Amino acid sequence: MISAGIYAIAALGLNVHFGFTGLLNFGHVAFMAVGAYTVVLLVPHGVGRLGETGGNWPLIPAILAGMALAALLGLLLGIPTLRLRGDYLAIVTIAVGEILRLVARAAEGLTGGVFGVINFSSSLQDLRPAFISDIARELRVPPAQFFILLTTWLLVVAVWFGLRLVLRSPWGRVLKSIREDEEAARALGKNIVAYKRQSLMIGGAIGGLAGAMLAMSFGAVRPDTFLPLITFFVWAILLIGGAGSYAGPIAGSVIFWAILSPTDSLAGDLFGGSAGGAAVAGFRFVLAGALIMAVMIARPQGLFGKKEELLLDIK
Repeated sequence: MISAGIYAIAALGLNVHFGFTGLLNFGHVAFMAVGAYTVVLLVPHGVGRLGETGGNWPLIPAILAGMALAALLGLLLGIPTLRLRGDYLAIVTIAVGEILRLVARAAEGLTGGVFGVINFSSSLQDLRPAFISDIARELRVPPAQFFILLTTWLLVVAVWFGLRLVLRSPWGRVLKSIREDEEAARALGKNIVAYKRQSLMIGGAIGGLAGAMLAMSFGAVRPDTFLPLITFFVWAILLIGGAGSYAGPIAGSVIFWAILSPTDSLAGDLFGGSAGGAAVAGFRFVLAGALIMAVMIARPQGLFGKKEELLLDIK
């Protein structure tokens, strides 16, 4: 459920880009990576390949800094691409995600290279109230994991509520008009590029928050944590739940991980000891993919999406 919450936050950010603005972002993992690395390099106790790498920032300001840098990345991505067709943005975002990952692998002195950064999650656990530990012991679950779970889902609710308010405002209605008919919005005097840029920044900041929570849940950050596969997990979640809906990303994430998690044990039962871990992992994704395809065939607009959303001309 921790993973479901983290990916729900990421999908809420992507929903701002695609579901409400019609922007094709195939590199959402880049925003997550920026948020994660910013946090782990600013908070204390981060240990990398070359020793102590942590700063002295409290956790909450560090997370806000990660979100701000992820928003800045959205701004920088928008400058050269938003005046062009949507496929250019898709290409650029994929490339930027891979460039950032490779830079993180190469910058060993800063990021720990392929070994990454570890031993920083105590910054989150230092905020854990005593009553949370008492509740966790009553439930017979590890207090640290319970606190991460609770924090993650409180953030999901906060992000969902904030986006619901913002996207129902006049600003949000302009985004929807851009998604539905960009030329009509331009004819009404709206600065299309500026609104798209703002959408990229807000969705990117939410992606940065998801990356920060991913880092805290893992307790370690490595460049290969942020493979392009992560972006397509988020896309699958968004499409299952329904793009352009408020509850879709959250429901899609819960369903996606409910499908993906049990396939580990099922694959182990089918293969037993006759196959290696790679074969079991491969079967896991084959089975999960087949189940996701079945959902999409039965309801292509997603659980909470509308059929007319499928007919949009992405710009």
